[in-house]
This record gives sequence, C-alpha cells and structure tokens, in this order.
Amino acid sequence: MITLTVSLQVVPGHLDAFVDAIRTNAERSFTDEPGCLAFDVSQDLADDHHFTLHETYAGEAAVDAHRAAPHFKVWRAAVAEHVVPGSQVNTLARRLFHHHSPEANR
Repeated sequence: MITLTVSLQVVPGHLDAFVDAIRTNAERSFTDEPGCLAFDVSQDLADDHHFTLHETYAGEAAVDAHRAAPHFKVWRAAVAEHVVPGSQVNTLARRLFHHHSPEANR
C-alpha cells in the first residue's frame, strides 16, 4: 500500500470554498476510484487554515489512476485558487503497518 500525506495552507478568506472543494475531491476519490482505500482530511486545531490530507492507495498504479481521474483536474484548479502558493507538501510513502480502533469509524 502507498500513502500520500499532503500538508497545505489555505488562502485567508477562502476557507469555505476550499472545504467544499476538498470534500468533493475526497468523496470522488473514495467512491469513484477502486484503488483509493482511505481519504482523511484534517484541519489543524491551532490554525484553521492549515490542513493535512491522509490518503491510502492500493499501490502505485492506484496513485497514478487518482492523478488521472476527472475530479483530480477540478481539484488542481481549486488548489490554484485556494491554496497558498508554495505551501503544499506532498509525501508519498509505503505503508508498513496500520492500527485503528473501531471508534475511528465514528
């Protein structure tokens, strides 16, 4: 499995539009892409304009399919409009192990 962690900062005044855009991207990724196993969006408690995305894919081909999906092009346009230039950091990694509680599904 491959994980993609994305850290980014939202442009002041663009928070609501960004949240709408990432909600749509996350939903489409999870529902439309069989290789997308999880897509979590977190908002920083200390800075509500800082977000971290935690995505899990079945493998590298699934990451490539994600980047080729029609909704990803829409997402990239939203990034250009709502994300502070230069603030986005993407980290691809191989997932070694994972733990979660049944309460994590609430």
